[in-house]
Amino acid sequence: MTKEHIYLDYNATAPLLPEAHAAMVGALSVDANPSSVHAPGRAARRIVEDARRDVADLAGGKAEHVVFTSGATEAATTLLTPHWTMGRAPVRMSRLYVAATDHPCLLSGGRFEKAEMTVLPVDGNGVIDLEALEKVLAAHDRTQGLPLVAVHAANNESGVLQPVEHIAGMVRAAGGVLVVDAVQMAGRLPLALDSGKIGDFVILSAHKIGAPKGVGAFVGRSDLMMPAPLVVGGGQEKGHRAGTENVAGVAGFGAAARIALAGLDDMKDVTALRDRFEATVKDHAPDAVLVGGAAARLPNTLFFAAPGMKAETLQMAFDLEGIALSAGSACSSGKVGPSHVLAAMGLDADAGAIRVSIGRATTENELNAFAETWERIVARRAERRRSAA
Repeated sequence: MTKEHIYLDYNATAPLLPEAHAAMVGALSVDANPSSVHAPGRAARRIVEDARRDVADLAGGKAEHVVFTSGATEAATTLLTPHWTMGRAPVRMSRLYVAATDHPCLLSGGRFEKAEMTVLPVDGNGVIDLEALEKVLAAHDRTQGLPLVAVHAANNESGVLQPVEHIAGMVRAAGGVLVVDAVQMAGRLPLALDSGKIGDFVILSAHKIGAPKGVGAFVGRSDLMMPAPLVVGGGQEKGHRAGTENVAGVAGFGAAARIALAGLDDMKDVTALRDRFEATVKDHAPDAVLVGGAAARLPNTLFFAAPGMKAETLQMAFDLEGIALSAGSACSSGKVGPSHVLAAMGLDADAGAIRVSIGRATTENELNAFAETWERIVARRAERRRSAA
């Protein structure tokens, strides 16, 4: 009999929600292009526009400012460009500022040259150095163009939250534009894009909230200033992203966005369960290091390291017991190398750390199974230490 798998890797991808699956199946029955003006085309267009409104609600923005993409990476690459327009007038962003712990889709710089980028340091908890940001913004030469700042709202590995509201005020005072990667934050903590407290644009990913993979979006606080399109061709998405919309994927995205927004109150229960996972780790291994534990974090994420044990070894040990979790970011699967997040925080990047990320569907029984497995792993470590003594 196959052992039932326990899934504790929501930050990599959340399981597909039944509501999203149903919305996708319904959309697949509409055999028309959403750009067509006949009745079937209008039916497809309604699906896309209904989902656009739901995604906007999740972001705390307006539907007319949502641009659908193939995923968060495409959204980031679109936004991270020196070339923007305000109305019909060109606007240049002369430098990109990112944090050292940001997701690779931000650290890659998008369409900026490496020489046009500044990577800002973080403290030991992974929080951006605000003094360093203030200095570079003050020194920015606006005669060459505006500053563009891009940050993770919540780190995908550690769950550490950045002080986005503070950063937004700093960037606004410097006359710059702030792009916020809200992929991990969406559906776990409230977003309020229209308030201006979270920046000018947010990036979202469908599969992080229980929708299908291959769909994402960026949402602007307005459409007065927009990036030059990355994907050009037809006039879809008001000319901001060419290509026929993925109607079924977008429908699933909209359904999951509705569920995520309605379930924000449930995050208190998720936080309580996460804290119990954390207590379990420390109960059996008091020397375990809780990465970012002193900082504000996502309610669902625990990132820890066990001295004397490689993260990959721990991951395999859990997997053999039927428990799926991550040794860092899923975006780095297949790559052998240290975690840039741990390195930026001044921790042992070579040893790595284990990420437990849970969701509203995570159960008490799954916590108990994790605890039993962790106890056995720690006992084996203790036995090895005794044998080596």
